[in-house]
Amino acid sequence: MKRLSLYQILGILVTTAILFGACTKENAGVKLPARVITSQFLNVKSDSVTVVGFVVAQGEGVTEKGVCYGTTAAPTIANSKVIFSGPTTGATYNIKIGGLLYATTYYARAYATGPDGTVYGEQVTFNTLPVVPTLSTTTPTGVTGSAASSGGNVTNTGGAAVTARGLCFGTATNPVVTGTKTADGNGAGVFVSALTGLKGNTTYYIRSYATNSAGTGYGPVIIFTTPVDLPVVTTTAVTAVTKTSAVSGGAVTYDGGGTITARGLAWGTTANPTTAGSKIDGGTGTGAFVSNLPVLIKYTTYHVRAYATNSAGTAYGADVEFKTLADILTWNLPGDYVGDSYPGSTLANWSPDKSPQVISTISAGDRLEGYVYMANTSNNWKFASQANWNGPNYGDDNSSGALNPNAANNIASAKGYYKINVNSTTMTYTAIATTWGVIGDATPGGWGSQTNMEYIPATQKFFLAVHLTAGGSFKFRGTSDWSVNYGSDAANGILGAGAGNIPVDTESDYGVWLDLSHPNAYTYNSYRWGVIGDATPGGWGTDTNMTWDNVAKVFKVTLNLTVGSFKFRANDGWDVNYGGSLSGLTPGGDNIAIATAGNYTLTYSPTALTATVTKN
Repeated sequence: MKRLSLYQILGILVTTAILFGACTKENAGVKLPARVITSQFLNVKSDSVTVVGFVVAQGEGVTEKGVCYGTTAAPTIANSKVIFSGPTTGATYNIKIGGLLYATTYYARAYATGPDGTVYGEQVTFNTLPVVPTLSTTTPTGVTGSAASSGGNVTNTGGAAVTARGLCFGTATNPVVTGTKTADGNGAGVFVSALTGLKGNTTYYIRSYATNSAGTGYGPVIIFTTPVDLPVVTTTAVTAVTKTSAVSGGAVTYDGGGTITARGLAWGTTANPTTAGSKIDGGTGTGAFVSNLPVLIKYTTYHVRAYATNSAGTAYGADVEFKTLADILTWNLPGDYVGDSYPGSTLANWSPDKSPQVISTISAGDRLEGYVYMANTSNNWKFASQANWNGPNYGDDNSSGALNPNAANNIASAKGYYKINVNSTTMTYTAIATTWGVIGDATPGGWGSQTNMEYIPATQKFFLAVHLTAGGSFKFRGTSDWSVNYGSDAANGILGAGAGNIPVDTESDYGVWLDLSHPNAYTYNSYRWGVIGDATPGGWGTDTNMTWDNVAKVFKVTLNLTVGSFKFRANDGWDVNYGGSLSGLTPGGDNIAIATAGNYTLTYSPTALTATVTKN
């Protein structure tokens, strides 16, 4: 049962030589009995093996020698055998046994036959190797332009576990597992393979495969051709939207294996429009096309999707929704509050054409918005849809938020700065009282406490002088619940509802303005102030910064001035600068002269636009 080692064989050879020598010298007429050794087996394959025999003694003369073998232990020459027929050049001989079964346990022994019978060597045991699996390929079914179903049947595992099986497929003959394939489990038996991602009107080659430790076996190749598939088309984003027109289109990225005989854009006011409705012809063939949508109705929701047609039918791109632009609505808010709330302006009480307004946008024509200040303890007002009393005009008898053109009562509000919103489709409104301030990690109160601003009726703006820290940011907040707040994504002075935080790059005292007086066009600025000129220490090249005097409510600086001139400048730049008369500074005004050198205190009021120059 064991395979003899090289040392054992050498030992036997030495012993045999001694014995033969002894016989020659002392007992020349004596013959030892025949003895055979099965030394080892070599080159085991799935159907063959080589067994090495060794005749230790020939006895009275060996007439036959070889190897006997079988699938049961202790085989004899009555079982299968292979007789050695080669030239005898030594005691050893090699026998190649063929025609074996794969993955089978065999037993083998060397033998020698002489006048006294047959003697056997030790038994060796070996296992033939497995072979690749045997399997069949299933005829494809359910063939479409993009998919099919097939599979196979592993009818013989080849004597080893099948670790993978599936279907190889492609457009070249004899597809293999290194190409495109499915993975459909393991083991013997029937399996089903789903073929996806196929192209229309294309010939495919498929064959099943199964893998074991011996390698991969394949089933027969089956050839089939897919029918023409539906095209693939994408819808282009809608651009150039106006009140009555827009531009879209599409791109045919795949012809389905057929000829694109028509393409274009289907459109309408319901989702997923088809060519049975309104459509625009975009030509034939693959590639991109542009479609101009004309004669649309303003402020209306439309749907568009590209289409492409071949012999298989018509395919569509994604549904894209857009809305045409609207006329801008402007409503007036006349009332008894106007004169007291807007002093110094041309606005007047109960005059629709001389009242604050709410305005819609071109993209949302039924949504009006604006801010209004009401200075009186009690204020009465209403909505006028025209700049006169020709109506319709709206009040709210029960403060329900529903607009009523026949309301007997005006809308009553307490003192405050209100955000007014109107939905002219549902005929509802809201009037939210706001308290404006700045909040953020750049402000004194951080994100936890708002620093309130002051409303200045003469300018219709909010103002705040505040120390802001570098590296932080802030926003404008109108309600403590954050339902009304503004930021600026580009930090460019233009505000957007809920937009990004406004960063602060330089730590300083700032004068911050918030302007909500223009409906849907809200702005801000944040300026740190300094003086610059040939009379100042920095000359015309460097600002001397000012700080905020909270008692005097001015920006202030004390410095030595020489004979020359200077100006007030914001944020170390020339975009915003003031000069001219100290009692009424003007943007970009003349330089302010200093006739006598000395130590001076300069002040600047950003709200009154006045300044003082005091020699100390």
